[in-house]
Amino acid sequence: MFNLDFMMLIGLLGQGLFSMRFIVQWIASEKAGKSVVPFSFWLFSLGGSIFLLIYAIYRKDPVFILGQAPNLLIYSRNIWLIKKK
Repeated sequence: MFNLDFMMLIGLLGQGLFSMRFIVQWIASEKAGKSVVPFSFWLFSLGGSIFLLIYAIYRKDPVFILGQAPNLLIYSRNIWLIKKK
């Protein structure tokens, strides 16, 4: 079915981390009774984006690379702004 190699595991790890951000955001919002974005959302976003970018570069997929590369700056900046206060 699939040739599960190391780079595919990197891609799957990235996708898993990226998906977790929505789960932690949903749980935090449910607990607060309003929409909130917890710090862990940004950590999962950054981690997932890093691994997905590595996988995209390995696959030499310019669409995927261009889709993930700018996110590293956005997620890093949000983490920096949160930690700065």
